[in-house]
Amino acid sequence: MTECVQVSTATPTREQAVALAGPAVQQRLAAGAQIVGPVTSVFWHLEEFGTGEEWQLLLKTTADRYQELEAYLLEAHPWDNPEVCAVPITAGADRCLTWIRKSVARH
Repeated sequence: MTECVQVSTATPTREQAVALAGPAVQQRLAAGAQIVGPVTSVFWHLEEFGTGEEWQLLLKTTADRYQELEAYLLEAHPWDNPEVCAVPITAGADRCLTWIRKSVARH
């Protein structure tokens, strides 16, 4: 197990995903971000079943920077109650994991 995590959220548009990703990486809350989409989501929300097209945002960070990244995403996100989830990166190439740790290290 590493101390790195992958954080995911989704936005209604590509532009909104890019707008969330840029500051997260610039502020070193995340080492990098990938934007995937459009994706089709199927969900329950506000007691209603729905489907929709979204853009998925995947960010790499460390467990100790997660809370700051989550706070940023919740504040800057266009939705009132966005999905923000983190999963541990259980294994990875040493150079990649080192890059994540160095990129988000507090200076």
